[in-house]
Amino acid sequence: MGDHPTIDGEYTWRQVWPRRGGDISLPPGQGISTAMPRFGMRPGLPVPAIPDHPGLTIAGEVAEKMTIDLAALSEVERVEVTADFHCVTTWSVLGLQWSGWRLRDVWDQLVVPTARPVDGASHVRAISADRYSAALPLEDAMADEVVIADMLAGRPLTPLHGAPFRLVAPAHYAYKSVKHLAALTVHSAPPKASGGSMQHPRGRVLHEERHGRVPGRLLRWPYRLLVVPTALRAQRAMR
Repeated sequence: MGDHPTIDGEYTWRQVWPRRGGDISLPPGQGISTAMPRFGMRPGLPVPAIPDHPGLTIAGEVAEKMTIDLAALSEVERVEVTADFHCVTTWSVLGLQWSGWRLRDVWDQLVVPTARPVDGASHVRAISADRYSAALPLEDAMADEVVIADMLAGRPLTPLHGAPFRLVAPAHYAYKSVKHLAALTVHSAPPKASGGSMQHPRGRVLHEERHGRVPGRLLRWPYRLLVVPTALRAQRAMR
């Protein structure tokens, strides 16, 4: 299958179709793809415009709304995370190398002292520039491997994979890893997110939390049949 997945945006249906991992241990219901397609609930949408001066808005239940720009992020230690990437539709890409800032460090060093989240904050909602959103319990969002990434495989993140910033939460299905990250909102109760009950409140891969109501195992094949048409439609939209 090759050691290095294709991430440049040109892929075939054979590369994205999930295949058995052989002797590779995979989470339940997952198969290996040798290319990382652009994927999402609305694959035909054009990519949002990349701002000249990228920043992250921090809002919601905070004392002070704020924007974190690149100058502020440069004061936070950069980290690299190598992790597998799992789509809820059963495809996985192995060993992706992300670089950016640990969300917990950004939270502790920038968000808490300036925005001052409300006591009892329990969730964060990540919002894309195209208004897609996903929510995570704060305890999940603060895990070591959750990063705000601006690089993939040693290169700046491209529009294909979510430039200028992408939230990456490797223990969760990729619908929690929001592309084109533009804002984080703070909440003291589970907030609404895109797709309603289609999003599990946590979305952990090892627990097969594919959906908020339907058992994940029952969705493996219905979701898998969406992989090729969704990936190819997204590729056409990028052209």
